[in-house]
Amino acid sequence: MNSRSCPALLIAAPASGQGKTTVTAALARLHARQGKRVRVFKCGPDFLDPMILARASGQPVYQLDLWMVGEAESRRLLWQAAGEAELILIEGVMGLFDGNPSAADLARRFGVPVLAVIDGSAMAQTFGALAHGLASFQPDLPFSGVLANRVGSARHGEILRDSLPEAIRWYGALPRSAEIELPSRHLGLVQAGELTDLDARLDAAADALQASAGVTLPPAVDFAAPEPRTLEPLLQGVRIGVARDAACAFLYQANLDLLRELGAELVFFSPLADTALPPLDSLYLPGGYPELHLHALSDNHGMAEAIRAHHAAGKPILAECGGMLYLLDGLTDKSGTRGAMLGLLPGEARLQPRLTALALQDVALPEGRLRGHTFHHSALETPLQPLTRGECPNYKRTAEAVYRQGRLTASYIHFYLPSDPPAAAALLRP
Repeated sequence: MNSRSCPALLIAAPASGQGKTTVTAALARLHARQGKRVRVFKCGPDFLDPMILARASGQPVYQLDLWMVGEAESRRLLWQAAGEAELILIEGVMGLFDGNPSAADLARRFGVPVLAVIDGSAMAQTFGALAHGLASFQPDLPFSGVLANRVGSARHGEILRDSLPEAIRWYGALPRSAEIELPSRHLGLVQAGELTDLDARLDAAADALQASAGVTLPPAVDFAAPEPRTLEPLLQGVRIGVARDAACAFLYQANLDLLRELGAELVFFSPLADTALPPLDSLYLPGGYPELHLHALSDNHGMAEAIRAHHAAGKPILAECGGMLYLLDGLTDKSGTRGAMLGLLPGEARLQPRLTALALQDVALPEGRLRGHTFHHSALETPLQPLTRGECPNYKRTAEAVYRQGRLTASYIHFYLPSDPPAAAALLRP
């Protein structure tokens, strides 16, 4: 296989909260409106940003991460995208150099030029110093330029632009505007499907970007061909029910792709709206926001009985984070309201005022070794003894439990199933 060339940018920032998602979405919408096929990736394990980016680009969004996804799989995803797209955008994670591996590590590994988004709302010429620092901190970083976010006026943007060293490209500015900003809640951005005015926000951001800097493509990048991979059809003929609605929405597109490549037929259903399950061999209950839908989940007795019957029949269930909370005896939200859940896992969970865990996780299961991450605001009390615990590659404090009851496997961990396809198949194979 030959290498492929495609214009590409990695959109990073000095810190979280600078507006990376807004800028990446604006770039995607701007170029997609010009008729270009845009493919967007998200660096790291985030679920919410990709929902926004998929709407902006009109294409599915995949994660890239040198640890969770792995270099070989990240290379394959980029090479595939370069064969079909006219522009590749990668939204970074946290600050440009934060974490191990960082967004900067990814940019260096694949030679993708970096566009730094800097919140310029409270600065003038110091903007140029900050841009210079990001560009020169690591001499081998393919740094391209900067974009100012949340500028107060056209003149403010000009001051920021004029402060830049000659070698740093100006990619334009976005104004400080409620019409552009994306609203958040406790786990991050509000889900794309809940924002009735999302397209208007994306178009407003694209319009502002076009007025500021026009429509120009970044430099082309050569993406090397990946090593060929083969997958055995380990799930051939298996019908997997996948929960997907506002309560169960945190799904890696790569997980769904892998299950199909392994031969599975995916059938989507809603624990909120459906009162019965279709004929299924296995169940996949991903994470989401069950705490925002306590009454609807508690009152859906038909779905509860169907999932209990599925479990009683000894059929596989894989439940992650919010999907696991749905299986407990009960879940209590931040206001103290409790909802009765399915009672398949003994225990209670309660939403906490602050983040409870945020970490990458590597888990040795009887079926194999899966990677993933954990990110939640709830605390769980259960008499169950864990089957095993995850390990964090960076900070050893977080070691999430994995529970097993018969063919039911549940954890706070969101598993990245392509990290071990045979293990993924074993968890869901009848």
